[in-house]
Amino acid sequence: MKPDEIEAVLQTAFNRCEIANCPLTDMQKQILLQVIEQIQGNSQPEVSVETNPLDELTAQELQAFLRYIKAQEEQNLSWKAQLLNDWLRENDSGEVQFIRDRYGLQWLNRIQPYHFNQYSSEDTLNLKVGDRIEVCNALWEWVQDDGPCPREWFPCIVIQINEVQNGNKSCANCIVRFNNGAEYEIQGIYEWNRYNWRWM
Repeated sequence: MKPDEIEAVLQTAFNRCEIANCPLTDMQKQILLQVIEQIQGNSQPEVSVETNPLDELTAQELQAFLRYIKAQEEQNLSWKAQLLNDWLRENDSGEVQFIRDRYGLQWLNRIQPYHFNQYSSEDTLNLKVGDRIEVCNALWEWVQDDGPCPREWFPCIVIQINEVQNGNKSCANCIVRFNNGAEYEIQGIYEWNRYNWRWM
């Protein structure tokens, strides 16, 4: 195939992904296009794999940042909006002032919900209706990492979150909708099933 034909095929694939409610990110599109250029021209790849911005923080900064986010989430506030409001009004952001002073707006804009996946034990971010996540097939079938049924991840969107009270204990249940329209309820989304979903 000629370069123009390959690019046209990729653009068609990108469009079909969007129609199927499974759009590729700009970074994914860029990587695919650059790989095609590399294959055709035998040039060195220019693909830069994005690192997790949270990895750039020191251990103390990370803990302070996660505490701040958790406190904002508990009050049903957007942590990012709160930080940006502080910056616009030139207010002191308290224990996370270092983000403005040392890292800046570009660093803050790089943070996406999936960056918190590796910090899942922290339960930093709460799910909201409309969030896109991936769920593991371990929710509905027996899987083994080295067995005949491996873990698979499926994209979906959160359509409902319920807090269930059982005496003194509470847990959160979540209903998600898959790209094919099927819906599934995940019980104990933050409790016993926390390791069976991740941010996209």
